[in-house]
Amino acid sequence: MTTPSNNKKTKNFKDIQNVFTQHMRDPDNNPAPVGVEDRRMSVYRGLVYNNIQNFIGKSFPVIRKIMGDREWHQMLYDYVNRHKSYTPLFSKMPNEFLQYLEHECEGPPENFPYLLELAHYEWLETALSIDTREIDLSNIDQKGNLLEGIPVLNPISIALAYIWPVHEISPRNLPKSPPSEKTYIFVYRRQNDEVGFIVLNLVSAKLVEYLQSNEKNDGHQILTKIAHELKHPNPEIVIQGGLEMMQNFLIKDILLGTKK
Repeated sequence: MTTPSNNKKTKNFKDIQNVFTQHMRDPDNNPAPVGVEDRRMSVYRGLVYNNIQNFIGKSFPVIRKIMGDREWHQMLYDYVNRHKSYTPLFSKMPNEFLQYLEHECEGPPENFPYLLELAHYEWLETALSIDTREIDLSNIDQKGNLLEGIPVLNPISIALAYIWPVHEISPRNLPKSPPSEKTYIFVYRRQNDEVGFIVLNLVSAKLVEYLQSNEKNDGHQILTKIAHELKHPNPEIVIQGGLEMMQNFLIKDILLGTKK
């Protein structure tokens, strides 16, 4: 049985922990624990903040490059202060930062209206790289006929539509307004575990859309449907172009082959 004195010690220790962590998160508004030199506390403050902001910067390199130091650190201090993480794992921190941007950040800086979409785009590489699924080739013919067989899309992938051209944003290319057309991007993990990105056009986006939900149609049937949707006067041109596209997808591990 725990004695009253032990309970008191536990409570005091937790109180000290709370004071310490609150000070780490927001030192301007939360005093340090009583009796601890500020010189020592400054070491802890620097370690906590620098570890977090360095890791976030490496996880979102484009955002770090396009933002000035003042804007970057202002946002990261707010993140440390405001966001309550639900995991201690560093590999999950990019998702925690994304949640902060989406739900807690008081709006992106005025000069970066595309910040949330850009962060999501950068986060995808981490998300797919740590995905615990493995590619199963046991029921796939990697050399199957893509027109006569049922093409199989890489399951460790995601297709997304962005308002902003996130793949083109850089310190030298900061768009002021979104283009008239959305940007369609397909992100996937190859068999060697590398993460790849491709930009989809109208035809390839439709092809990926069909492949994502396809269970019984062969490649020729899928491309014929796309040709009819596009109202192309010569469907064979769409089918031939679509075949070349699927062959390129196969090389990149976007397609795995055909069902056995």
